[in-house]
Amino acid sequence: MALPAGAAPGQVLGPVTDAVSRLAGIPGSRVLVVVLSVALGALVSKFLVRLIGRPVARRVSRQSVAQTIVRGVRVGTVAVAFLIGLQVAGFQFTDLLVGTAVFSAVIGIILAPLVGNFINGVFILADQPFEIGDMIELENGTTGFVEDITIRYTKIFTLDNTFIVVPNGTMRERDVTNFSAEDERTRRTIDVLVTYESDISEGRRLIERAARDCDAVIDGGPDIRIGVARYTASPDCRLHEFGDDGILLRLRYWVKKPYKLAKVQSDVNTRIRERLADADVEMAYPHRHLVFDDTSGVARVGGPEDGRPPGERAGDKPDDGGARGGRTVDSRAAGPESGDSDIEESTGESPERDVPTGGDGD
Repeated sequence: MALPAGAAPGQVLGPVTDAVSRLAGIPGSRVLVVVLSVALGALVSKFLVRLIGRPVARRVSRQSVAQTIVRGVRVGTVAVAFLIGLQVAGFQFTDLLVGTAVFSAVIGIILAPLVGNFINGVFILADQPFEIGDMIELENGTTGFVEDITIRYTKIFTLDNTFIVVPNGTMRERDVTNFSAEDERTRRTIDVLVTYESDISEGRRLIERAARDCDAVIDGGPDIRIGVARYTASPDCRLHEFGDDGILLRLRYWVKKPYKLAKVQSDVNTRIRERLADADVEMAYPHRHLVFDDTSGVARVGGPEDGRPPGERAGDKPDDGGARGGRTVDSRAAGPESGDSDIEESTGESPERDVPTGGDGD
C-alpha cells in the first residue's frame, strides 16, 4: 500500500500498533495470538512444501536427504511463526533465558538422548551407509527394507511384515549389512560333503549344473569385479578340504537379486540332491566303528561254572561276614516253575510255611 504524500511511517503504523495493544489487553488474547500465528505458519509451511518439493526431489538424488530438507522447511516455518506470535503477544525472550538458566543442566540431561539421535541422524545422512528402499540385515539377523530415514530414527520394514523403529544413536552402533548397495548381485555358498569313494569330478560337474538350472542364479557372463578382485560369474564348485568323514565340495554362485536368498538356496539344494541321487556320488555322513581286541578287556557274566555259589552274580559285594550277598527270590514273582520252594538265598534257610489242615480233606 502506498503511503500518502507527506505521511510518515509512524502515522500509518500508529493505528495498527494501537489496535494490537488494545487486543492484547483482552484476557486470553495473547494465547489466541500465538495460536493464530502457529496456524498461519502451518498453512504457509504447506504452501512452501508444495512449492519446493519437486525442485528439491529433482536436484537431490538421495530420497532420504530430500525428505529431510522438506521436513526441515515445514518445521522451521512453524517454529518461526510460533516465535513471531510470542513476540507479538509481548513475551520477553530475555526473561525466558534468565529463567531457564537454572534448569539448563536438568534440561541437558533430559535432552541428551534426543540430541544424540539428532547428531547420529546427520551422520547417517552424510555417510550414506544405506538408503530408502535398500535391503539390509542387522547384526541380530533381522532383515528388511529401509522404509524411512529421519533425523531421529530409521524405520525398517522387515520380511515378516512388521515395522522396526531404531533410534539413530543405536543404528550407528550396529553392524549393518546392505544387500542393495550399488550392486545387487550377491554371492552365496553351499557345502556338500561326499564320500572318498565318490566320483569327485562328476560330483563337481553335477553340482554346478544344478545351480545353473535355477533362474535366479547367474549362469555366466563377464567376471564380477569387487574392488581389485574378479570372480567367476557362473557357478563354481571346488574341492575345499579333506575331512574326517568325506571330501568337502564348496559351491559358490551368484544371485541376481538379494530379495529371496533363502528360497534360491533351497531350490539349489533340492536340485543338487536330485542330481546326485542317480550318480556315482554319495553324500557322506559320520560313521563310527567300535573295535574290541585283547587290550580292550573282558566282560564276564557270573554263574556256577565260574566257581560261585548258586544265585550269586558277578559284581556282588561280600557282606560283613565275608560272604557275598545274594538275592531274595519270591515264588510269586518266579512263576509256576518255582512251586512252593521259596528260598532265602542270603541265609540259606528255608522259610516257614503255613500248611492248611483239617477242613473237608482238600
